[in-house]
Amino acid sequence: MMPAKPPPLDVAPSHIVATLFYKSDTRSFFPHPDLSPHSPSDAIPSASLEALKDGVIPTEKLEDYPLEPPTPGPNALDNLYGSYISQSCLTHFFVTLTNIIPGLEQGAIASKRLETSKFCRVVEATFPLPSASPIALETLRRHEAVSRYEREWNVECVFQADSIYRRYKRLAVFDMDSTLIQQEVIDEIASHIGVEKEVSAITAAAMNGELDFEASLRARCKLLKGVPSSVFETLKPRITLNQGVQELIMALKRLGFKTAVLSGGFTPLTGWMGAQLGLDYAFANHLVVSDDGATLTGELTGEIVHAQKKRQHVLDIAEKEGILLDQVICIGDGANDLPMMGVAGLGVAFHAKPKVQMQAPARLNSKSMLDVLYLLGISNEEQQVLLR
Repeated sequence: MMPAKPPPLDVAPSHIVATLFYKSDTRSFFPHPDLSPHSPSDAIPSASLEALKDGVIPTEKLEDYPLEPPTPGPNALDNLYGSYISQSCLTHFFVTLTNIIPGLEQGAIASKRLETSKFCRVVEATFPLPSASPIALETLRRHEAVSRYEREWNVECVFQADSIYRRYKRLAVFDMDSTLIQQEVIDEIASHIGVEKEVSAITAAAMNGELDFEASLRARCKLLKGVPSSVFETLKPRITLNQGVQELIMALKRLGFKTAVLSGGFTPLTGWMGAQLGLDYAFANHLVVSDDGATLTGELTGEIVHAQKKRQHVLDIAEKEGILLDQVICIGDGANDLPMMGVAGLGVAFHAKPKVQMQAPARLNSKSMLDVLYLLGISNEEQQVLLR
């Protein structure tokens, strides 16, 4: 069986790939809220615009990145910059990188459009890290200049090592509540019995890392004492998948992925959802039912699926399937998802809590989870082939 060991931490990647997403929703989280948007006039040096004419972008023609925006969109940043990644936006990214990374030349940065539309909203940029460069991948992910660039141009940048394992993942692991589905199940149960405010407040604090997850889970479960055990059947019609989830799972399965859901919620709904989506693994918590089977006791039994247990499940599944951790992608939204993200080749905070977005290896706030495929270098055209 192939060992599923974490990649050596002292081996720096020779090349980095950055996936740039235009964010259509300006309400999405920005990592540095004190940074205010700059005007287009000071966003890009004129000398850099001139440099475009000298072939700064080796893989694309200048006219492929329109400088003029289409019809203004519905929000302020759309009106300023256009609802796509323009040539000016891309050039400013190149300038930002060369200012951060000593020895990096703009001509060494290659770009690739991942959408066929002229007004493309997803672009991939690949660049070398000079051998003597002190810049690490984590530094790029959290650099203030990158955060400022993201805010100025209303984009998100996801940085990864440009290795074969980036393109060929084999295991996708998902959190469930607020990740695969729109709801927090325990909050839905609480709403059903009229204690929604009390439970939701504890849930929010736990997901943001302000409370110990296991302690908060047990506290919330105590409030569910006496709830009919049939509540899960009652809730099933109310459960809604997040946009793009079903399509993403379909595409991943056609690519041969193993899939898993690891939930801090409860087995009746997690197992059901896993079966609905055709996932290979599903782990969650077990609520105790009264002796007559009629009601919940407010207690839990068995091992709690907390942060470290999620991490261990990822390690165990990868080892069982003979999959390298570099070939694992973990997606979640809460603080209890950070440890499993940390052992995966790529950890993605999807519409996550602010503190989680600050700590996660990557964050994604696009409308559809199908956009995760762009992080694997799969273009929009290729995605359509997978979904036929």
